[in-house]
Amino acid sequence: MEYGVIYMVLACCIGLWMTWGVGANDLANIMSTAMGSKALSVKQAIAIAIFFEIAGAFIGGGEVSDTIRGGIIEASVFTHTPQLYIYTMLSVLLAGAVWMTMASFLGMPVSITHAIVGSLVGVGAIMLGVHSIHWQEVGYITISWIVSPTIAGILAYLLFISIKKLILGAEYPLLAAQRYVPIYLFLVGIVLALMTALKGLHHFHVSLTLLQSFFVVLATALTVMLIGLYAIKWIRLKLKFKLNRHTQFQYIESMFSVLMAFTACAMVFAHGSNDVAIAVGPIAAIVSLVKEGQPMHEGILFSGIMLFGCGGVILGLIMYGRKVIATVGGAITTLTPSRAFAATLAAASTVVVSTSTGIPVSATQTLVGAVFGVGLARGIDALNLTVIRNIFMSWIVTIPAAAGLATLFFYVLQKIFG
Repeated sequence: MEYGVIYMVLACCIGLWMTWGVGANDLANIMSTAMGSKALSVKQAIAIAIFFEIAGAFIGGGEVSDTIRGGIIEASVFTHTPQLYIYTMLSVLLAGAVWMTMASFLGMPVSITHAIVGSLVGVGAIMLGVHSIHWQEVGYITISWIVSPTIAGILAYLLFISIKKLILGAEYPLLAAQRYVPIYLFLVGIVLALMTALKGLHHFHVSLTLLQSFFVVLATALTVMLIGLYAIKWIRLKLKFKLNRHTQFQYIESMFSVLMAFTACAMVFAHGSNDVAIAVGPIAAIVSLVKEGQPMHEGILFSGIMLFGCGGVILGLIMYGRKVIATVGGAITTLTPSRAFAATLAAASTVVVSTSTGIPVSATQTLVGAVFGVGLARGIDALNLTVIRNIFMSWIVTIPAAAGLATLFFYVLQKIFG
């Protein structure tokens, strides 16, 4: 193919820029609850981000990447004009890179899912015709953008209300925490099992019956609970009798910091399986088309691109994630480890269910919706409505902005390469 090497170099360079933006925005948003609540140190957060981002991308990201590469635009449109497919994917990468960088500079947590899907629909409909779009798939994705933050917000609201009723509002909060924290640890274990253990076995082509899956989830949940209780045991060793209520709350929040570490692992895994797959989908499509002659090639090639994308995402978090972390981790509502735990567990539960269906939900939207739900559980006065309004507006603007940028870049690429 003429300009084949140039296309691949452009895809990798622009893709690195865009995945950097995903790290500075999307992954920073994911880590914002853990870091904003001071449940995890910076070093702990980065270690979790590196390990579970890569694990999520490799174990759980295939279905979503397939949706991006071939589920939005009808592939048959490009049968005789593969260059048009490359221009489309390059313009999508450029639009995503520019928009994510601008949003990160402003500290606004926007969604790479919105940017990529909006770009695909925009350039596909305008340049290739409305018949080239799989509108039913787009409809499912659009519905998920509304449903996922709503469900996450409701779950987070209920979770934090339960924590308030059972532990924080109890006559003896510390005794209540020792009674109920194991139950919350068990819930975290179930979510981790559904997200990692079952997906990992499926990735290695191990088929389980319903009963076998149940026992895997149960064993993983019990293991997580025991590890968590062992970690909390070291906090209990410091306890003294007749602690005042304020000191009891401090110890309780230390316990929830342990739970927050597990839920952060779950949420980063969910982000890796969803958003990294979305980001590298266009890169994989271009490289596969040039090297293999078709855009859906799997195997070593795709694994290398996925690792490349993970590297860009982690660099973005480390280099420029602080602004988005400040917005979501403290500007929407004040977070403590118990509040952050409720928000993150609710968001992780919502994302993993959606990802398993292959529908690209927005991890950013889901977590922001969950943080909103926790704030609402404390009362409307606990929410910064100005920040929430700005975030919602940035979500609405993302789709048309990305579509317009992608269309513009498509014209430019067509002029350059013909």
